[in-house]
Amino acid sequence: MTWTSTPRNPRDPNVWDAIYFDSAIPVDPQAKAYMVKDLQSWSRSYLLLPIKVFANIGLGLIMTVKRLLPFQFRSYWLMHRMAVWFLNTFTTPEACYLIVRHLWIGSNIVNFLVDNGPDPNIPRSDLYPPTVEALADNAFLEHDLILYNFVLDYHAAQQQHPNWLADVQQRGLTYRSIRPIELNIDVSQRGWLQVLDMESALELFKICYSLCVTSDEFHRAVVSLQFDESFGLYFSKLTGDHEWNHVISNRYPLAPNSPFAAAHNLLLHGVLSEYLQRYLELKAAADQSITDISP
Repeated sequence: MTWTSTPRNPRDPNVWDAIYFDSAIPVDPQAKAYMVKDLQSWSRSYLLLPIKVFANIGLGLIMTVKRLLPFQFRSYWLMHRMAVWFLNTFTTPEACYLIVRHLWIGSNIVNFLVDNGPDPNIPRSDLYPPTVEALADNAFLEHDLILYNFVLDYHAAQQQHPNWLADVQQRGLTYRSIRPIELNIDVSQRGWLQVLDMESALELFKICYSLCVTSDEFHRAVVSLQFDESFGLYFSKLTGDHEWNHVISNRYPLAPNSPFAAAHNLLLHGVLSEYLQRYLELKAAADQSITDISP
């Protein structure tokens, strides 16, 4: 998809053109076109607020009942198949594309930190689903587990290799883990019910997520969003570049946000991930250019 701008009127500038063409923080052009189109969705304008009310009431009931019951129901199989059905039935193809793309970006980010971290033998991520249907293989659960296990392994490796950063700086950064994102999702094909923007879809999906995992697992998923700040600092420590850290909105793992705000925080998490992906792509291209002109 390419962005189609409206005729310029200085007395009535178009907000969506301004958002798309603003390049202060680089984003992949195609992904940004889908993101801005998603923001213009009529469902976001008219359905998001009532969906939030409904979703938070449902979430509150589920969380309360689960804490009162003497057992914890969970079904990863049901959750992921419901997610695939819901995305293919009610969510716009552009939002589906961005959601599946996010899992690729998460793997690229983790693997970049592994390649350039204190121990390159830390388990890597191989979560690269090419389609919405591929999410049925416990993709969302695996995404969370990869993040938490990486944080714990990364901490242990730093303790075992106290001089790791000097070693990395001496040998230089490698960008081999930044895989091109190749998805098999046709955004031109959509069902007549596929009208929900990404945040509206995430609001409704959090009901399913909270229902199909235990209370502790849902809490773990919510808190994972606060690690955006930590990952930003991991990157800054490696690159020496702290100028972009101000764009991180999900902060403070020691003071996690309410689960009722999880959908919007997840949207912010997705935007930051897109920033990091593009940052790495541009760094990799610059590094390759330097290599090409070196004698």
